[in-house]
Amino acid sequence: MANMNVNIGKLHLKNPVTVASGTFGYGTEFSDFMDLSRIGGIFVKGTTIRLREGNDYPRMAETPSGMLNAVGLQNKGVDYFISGIYPEIKDIDTCMMVNVSGSTIEDYVACAEKVNELDKIPAIELNISCPNVKQGGMAFGISCRSAAEVVSAVRKVYRKTLIVKLSPNVTDITEIARAVEAEGADSVSLINTLLGMAIDAEKRKPALSTITGGLSGPCVKPVALRMVWQTAKAVKIPVIGLGGIACAADAVEFLLAGATAVQIGTCNFIDPAISVKVVDGINEYLDRHGFQSVDEIVGLV
Repeated sequence: MANMNVNIGKLHLKNPVTVASGTFGYGTEFSDFMDLSRIGGIFVKGTTIRLREGNDYPRMAETPSGMLNAVGLQNKGVDYFISGIYPEIKDIDTCMMVNVSGSTIEDYVACAEKVNELDKIPAIELNISCPNVKQGGMAFGISCRSAAEVVSAVRKVYRKTLIVKLSPNVTDITEIARAVEAEGADSVSLINTLLGMAIDAEKRKPALSTITGGLSGPCVKPVALRMVWQTAKAVKIPVIGLGGIACAADAVEFLLAGATAVQIGTCNFIDPAISVKVVDGINEYLDRHGFQSVDEIVGLV
């Protein structure tokens, strides 16, 4: 059996398969369907400094080979996470990582400071790329200057592994990646959702309350794969690839393109045990092709 261990900076994962924030709850919701300890890590639901109600309904819409969502980072805030969620998830035998979002740089910093104090949370994913909030979110991730500013501020207060989630809704994602790398990011994850729209022709109105939302699922995979390939060549820090992964072959493609690890998102809604199937599939691929470790295939294309 091949060695499946990978490292994201100082963060050690037992295998390269993780699950994307916003698609897996806090992990416990999926414990009836799979052994959570078999995957490399869980990026829990987006967390903000204060309670967020999210956007009005309808905020999800099915599309060909994908889905649109405009949930809007609904959560009860970081203090509730610390008191109500953290005790329930801290002893899960995998890397538990928090996706941190905000409307201002001060919000990001305050939230990251609080999460920094949690012993069993070894990393955060700084979400500067959410297209579903009116303030902050994607606004920070679409220019090098604003992306650098928020990462620099968080880096000053956050001592553990800092992963920055990048937006695909930009002209050149590699420029943003290099900007956050220069300010101390330990890794980048990409892509977040593409900005999309759906219309109900019979009602002659948008399918989402917010009009536009984040497009995810198999339809975005070719775009995600291209951006991961470009970014992996542009930065020295590890890249985490995501966007439309629906099977082990998809995950292998991201690894070959240069991703050190992957996240599975939308497909969790279709098959709640998909992540462990992908772990097994990567292992089978490595054995079948005579590779001794998963590191050997990272960036082979």
